[in-house]
Amino acid sequence: MKSKKVLVTGGAGYIGSHTVVELLQRGYEVAIVDDLSKSDQMLLSGIEKIAGKKPIFYKGDCCDKKFMQTLFKTEKGIDCVMHFAAYKSVGESVQLPLDYYRNNIGSLVTVLEVMKENNIQDFIFSSSCTVYGQPDHIPVNETAPFKKAESPYGATKQMGERILEDAYKTGLRIISLRYFNPIGAHPSALIGELPIGVPNNLLPYITQTATGKRDKLTIFGDDYNTPDGSCLRDYIHVVDIADAHIKAMEHLSKLPPGNVCDVFNLGTGVGVSVLELVKKFEKVNDIKLNYVIGARRPGDVEKVYADPEKIRKALGWKTRFTIEEALQHAWQWEQKISS
Repeated sequence: MKSKKVLVTGGAGYIGSHTVVELLQRGYEVAIVDDLSKSDQMLLSGIEKIAGKKPIFYKGDCCDKKFMQTLFKTEKGIDCVMHFAAYKSVGESVQLPLDYYRNNIGSLVTVLEVMKENNIQDFIFSSSCTVYGQPDHIPVNETAPFKKAESPYGATKQMGERILEDAYKTGLRIISLRYFNPIGAHPSALIGELPIGVPNNLLPYITQTATGKRDKLTIFGDDYNTPDGSCLRDYIHVVDIADAHIKAMEHLSKLPPGNVCDVFNLGTGVGVSVLELVKKFEKVNDIKLNYVIGARRPGDVEKVYADPEKIRKALGWKTRFTIEEALQHAWQWEQKISS
């Protein structure tokens, strides 16, 4: 039986690379497209080392329609597209909003157009809990209304989901996965989060502070309405997120022909504060971090964590890794790339 072929946009990035590994290890054929503007060839070689096979790789921009049309013509027989090709920093999006709108919305529309031209139906979208803004109730489930996005990044994810709600009626089968806070690295320490320049996400900033690459870690705000005053988040291991993408794709493939548009939260259901995460990192890795409290950061939501019951029931997915394991894996990865 011919194995299913999956196109992974942004497959050389953080979550994309971990998903490619899981796909290859389960016997799927994978083609990656990535412009490497926010990622590195190092992750591609790490994928090959873990999986024991080299994925097909195309360097290019998903906003470039001619390039994408050529790719789809060359790479015949694509069964599903997993779309990770988006800029993803809340803080950076506040500074560079037009870049985020151009890239995140433009790449999504282009990929959908080229999928339609090639009669490809199945699409997994990389969404985010930022679509909820500051929700009225937590844990937040998929029925919660979208509040005004706190950042341009969040706005692009809201717009992306709206586009998909309209586009699926033209013959697509779509699942949007709303990630909460991905952390960790592959247990092999061969791939992990690899920020370009100063990290925008918390955990790589923690690990870079632990190695001495950063002088100190700033915790943005200690006066929020949370138990210790720092923001509350739902941290989830990146390999668990990768696994959910495959379960979503397999779920779509079992459905009868017809239009589908569904959404699922990807989280643990447990809220952990920024200060708690720092202290857990110190404990599990036996390291003392130099951190200070700073002012609140524009775009940050006070508290949000998931109700993951829907995906557990529908797809049989649940997290396998603990937050402590994620913190250990992230530190092992940081030590490897810093040595």
